[in-house]
Amino acid sequence: QVQLQESGGGSVQAGGSLRLSCSASGYSSSRHCMGWFRQAPGREREWVATIDTDGTTNVAYSVKGRFTISRDKAKSTLYLQMNSLTPADTDMYYCAAADALRCSMWSGDYNYWGQGTQVTVSS
Repeated sequence: QVQLQESGGGSVQAGGSLRLSCSASGYSSSRHCMGWFRQAPGREREWVATIDTDGTTNVAYSVKGRFTISRDKAKSTLYLQMNSLTPADTDMYYCAAADALRCSMWSGDYNYWGQGTQVTVSS
């Protein structure tokens, strides 16, 4: 059973940066691809970025060039570096893992979820 715990959220002014972390237990980098999603109240959960088991990364167009997904296999930790933040990036951010080698953009494909960490960007 994979368990995920996010951290690193907080409040920041527009233009600032945050790095989210997702600590994983029961996780294997060779069996579980991972991703980040975000969601605001009343809205659909939105795909942000994924990293496949072979290290291939994909980032949503809306955050491309500003957000970077990475992982530290030794620490079983997933990261999301977020730069040049804008108020539109204000959301609850979730870490997710799937029993798959390659991750999709659809939240329904993921088997495991963290509790989320709130990111608030003020103008």
